[in-house]
Amino acid sequence: MRLLAVADSDSYLKWAAALLRGLPGEHRLIVVRTPITPSPEQRAAAVSGSGEEVPPVVSAQAFRTLLRTFDPDAVLLMCTGPVVRALAPWVSRGRRRVLVSGLPGISVPATRRAWKFRAAADLFIVHSAREVAEFTEIGESLGIPGRVVRTTLPFLEPARTHRAAQEDVPRDRVVFATQAKVPAGREQREEVLHALAALALSRPDLRVVVKLRARRGEQQTHREALHYEELWEELPYDRDLLEFDAGPMYVQLARAAGFVTVSSTAALEAIAADAPVLVLGDFGVSAKMINLVFEDSGLIGTLDELARGTFRRPSERWCAENYFHPAEQNDWTSALEELVAKAETLPAPYQPTQSRWARTRGRARVELPPPAYRALLRARRALRGV
Repeated sequence: MRLLAVADSDSYLKWAAALLRGLPGEHRLIVVRTPITPSPEQRAAAVSGSGEEVPPVVSAQAFRTLLRTFDPDAVLLMCTGPVVRALAPWVSRGRRRVLVSGLPGISVPATRRAWKFRAAADLFIVHSAREVAEFTEIGESLGIPGRVVRTTLPFLEPARTHRAAQEDVPRDRVVFATQAKVPAGREQREEVLHALAALALSRPDLRVVVKLRARRGEQQTHREALHYEELWEELPYDRDLLEFDAGPMYVQLARAAGFVTVSSTAALEAIAADAPVLVLGDFGVSAKMINLVFEDSGLIGTLDELARGTFRRPSERWCAENYFHPAEQNDWTSALEELVAKAETLPAPYQPTQSRWARTRGRARVELPPPAYRALLRARRALRGV
């Protein structure tokens, strides 16, 4: 079985590389050029430990050429929604191929928007029983024929095995995992930094590490308007009191005495690495804060607890219901093999309706060089403002 996996951003690339690990057959991993293309350093970090070569960045035209020359049996569009929708119509031109898509991390609550963007997919990958149930219900209500399937979050095993391999290494740090979208306000982000600084000052035996999703100037899946490293430089502390790192998360977690986040899939990696966790609830627990899934987990706490170095362990019941299910409950690879075996008999891919501007913008996002795409958006905003 030949697989072509396509990513467009840092988080989707990490997910794609991890999903490919251990799959039988021949596969290739590429990054399609968009305005959020990861840097060379991000691409190298994304495939670190996966056995994959650093994936090339290719144009939409090169993607279409690869469909003909490599001729995969299945295409994994592990991309943001607009890019999946733009590339999907090309996947089965020439012959019927299985189209797989999905979401790379926590997807609670499930949304109609996420499914609509990926409506052409034969298989939609998520990572918990709750997500399967919610997305299946949404798909049925929208009349989308694709099947929702499950796999264990692929980031969990590297975190678990890396820690096991370094059992004798001391846990000498607290790791804060940033999130691009939340909290959104400057004051809230500074509150987090103040609490981290208080912890660092009271616990000189611990290194306090801010684990960045990207360095300043690097692109992310979601735009980060207020970068923590820049905010830190404006606060009245010794610069070296906190450390900032953008390397693989599992490296930091192997030595974590505690892990903290406002909302991040990395909290699950920390659980897998047997590190105590704190999910900050000071700014709310809601879909808007992307932390609703942690309700009833036993992990939600406060900035004051962070400053004191107080961390928590998750509820076993919550773990079983959310992401830590037995491996035998995973069905995405068996579903993929089943569909590939009968691809020639599959109905034509589902073609969702979309507005003319949505089609134009989606194609422009992958067809145009990023500066030209941004110029197009500026021109449209100017015309709409006339």
